[in-house]
Amino acid sequence: MSRTITVGLDGSPESRAAAEWAAREALQRGLPLKIVHVWEPVPEPLAQAPLVGPETHQDWTERIPRESAEGIRLRHPGVEVIADQLTGNPADALCEAAGSAELLVLGSRRFGGIGGFMVGSVSLAVVAYAERPVVLVRAGEQASDEHETAPGDVPSDATPFRPVVLGLDTSAPDGTLLEFAFDAAARRETSLRVVHGWSPPPTYLYGMSADLEAGGSVARHEAAVLTEVLRPWRQKFPDVQVIEASRYESAAPALVNASRDASLVVVGRRIRTSPFGAHIGHVTHAVLHHVTAPVAVVAHG
Repeated sequence: MSRTITVGLDGSPESRAAAEWAAREALQRGLPLKIVHVWEPVPEPLAQAPLVGPETHQDWTERIPRESAEGIRLRHPGVEVIADQLTGNPADALCEAAGSAELLVLGSRRFGGIGGFMVGSVSLAVVAYAERPVVLVRAGEQASDEHETAPGDVPSDATPFRPVVLGLDTSAPDGTLLEFAFDAAARRETSLRVVHGWSPPPTYLYGMSADLEAGGSVARHEAAVLTEVLRPWRQKFPDVQVIEASRYESAAPALVNASRDASLVVVGRRIRTSPFGAHIGHVTHAVLHHVTAPVAVVAHG
């Protein structure tokens, strides 16, 4: 059975932005779009109690995916749209839905005031446990945000895509992560900016800090390792322009800074079991909270 682009929808502005992004991605990949709404059971009297007028809580939750599907069919006529309603714990249900999806798309809302974004507990749980790629989309995300501005600094979704940005740890490069990022850039016919943040070894920090040549040697070595990791992927995707950014900087701020003009940011999450639960890693956590572009978290071994 063909996989789908699946989006979790709860009627919020951020989930509606995620649904629009998912519809565009489904069209680009030639896949069906599945809209999933998870109804968390409430006591029967509450479920049947009217909200406004005769409509009950259950009527309202059943209406969300149906009306959203109708709207997306009108706005994206080339996309096959499937609406599904699940019952249970939202994080568990969405993780299960991700298992049969090409990727799962969720919404993330803006903080008020000056700082970053808010990734809710459900989204964080899904990112931490789902074994398929999960994309988080911010409230207010528009198609034109992913494209270069037109002459006169006019927003447009008809101009070329902005770059795809990949955060890469060269000490443990994973093919699943690299494949996803190169494929995303190829589909968008845009460049791929690969960011590797590194710190010098302790011997340099404590014993060789005045030796600029030694520092330059470390930088050249890190850049050469990045080039070598990317070599087979350049050959597999010859039409993708690759921009290598090996930086003497902590990985998280390096990636956040490099992503300010991205159409999509791709980061990895290592699949591992722990008695304390799953972890997404500090770099991925920072990106989820501070990068404004859609963020794809790719689980890998």
